[in-house]
Amino acid sequence: MAKTRTLDELRQVKTYGYNTPPVMIKPKSKYLKRRAIDCTLVERSKSNPGYCKYMITIAELDGTVHTQPAYGRDMQGALSRLIKREFTTKLEKKMTAGWLFVIWLAIMGWPASIVETEGNPWYIALAFGGVSVAFAIAAVWYNHINKGE
Repeated sequence: MAKTRTLDELRQVKTYGYNTPPVMIKPKSKYLKRRAIDCTLVERSKSNPGYCKYMITIAELDGTVHTQPAYGRDMQGALSRLIKREFTTKLEKKMTAGWLFVIWLAIMGWPASIVETEGNPWYIALAFGGVSVAFAIAAVWYNHINKGE
């Protein structure tokens, strides 16, 4: 007599064939993202009034826990500043001299594509203006990230 199969066994055969289903590997953490598990106010800044220093304890996905300082007007500002700083350091690691050269070429070259270059000096002024704006944006970003330290 043939073996009768349950409905779940038939679904498994239809999905995976007669092989056993793949084993799902569980992550070490029950969360999919990093978590800030503790944030304490350490002190108020003496050099920048209105800013405070916070110590933020972060739980990583692999289960490790570490503490990092962050500065901000309030706890939410300190957390967002910490996230922006980590993004900036990650971006700095990926930015090499080659990428900076390509960005510089793009900034210097875009005015020549939109302005007539023959007998018109505007493309030079726009090119140097673009470089100046890029430096100004970088300076404002750096000051925003490091404010309160």
